[in-house]
Amino acid sequence: MARIRELNKWANANTCIPIDILRISLGTFLLLKGVSFIVDKKYLHEILNSVGSFGSEMLLIHYVAMAHMAGGVMIIIGFLTRWSIWVQLPILLGAFTINFIGVFNPSDFIQSLLAFATSVFFIFFGSGKHSADYYLKMEE
Repeated sequence: MARIRELNKWANANTCIPIDILRISLGTFLLLKGVSFIVDKKYLHEILNSVGSFGSEMLLIHYVAMAHMAGGVMIIIGFLTRWSIWVQLPILLGAFTINFIGVFNPSDFIQSLLAFATSVFFIFFGSGKHSADYYLKMEE
């Protein structure tokens, strides 16, 4: 717990607008990806079929879409950012590995790699000064 406090202090002292823009961009990307999965259900269905047959494929499709949309909004506003990203990590890791198991798609691979790397960065960095987390922490 003390280590997280140290990371928060460092992040709040060294935060800047480009880092906040990166966090908002990550959240927007995840939100739009979740919306695209809802709008075009066949796309995610085809991705999952390239890997193999899942017994609970519809449950997985709904989990991915809703987790991306809810997590994306929370990351955009900076509310419970680390928790939101922890929920996203298994999905992003799965998206990253699907490219090696199924059909390799370079654009999906790069998107998943960048989203995963940015998410790992924000697990350590936190949401920054310009976020709901910081505002609520200051209200205590």
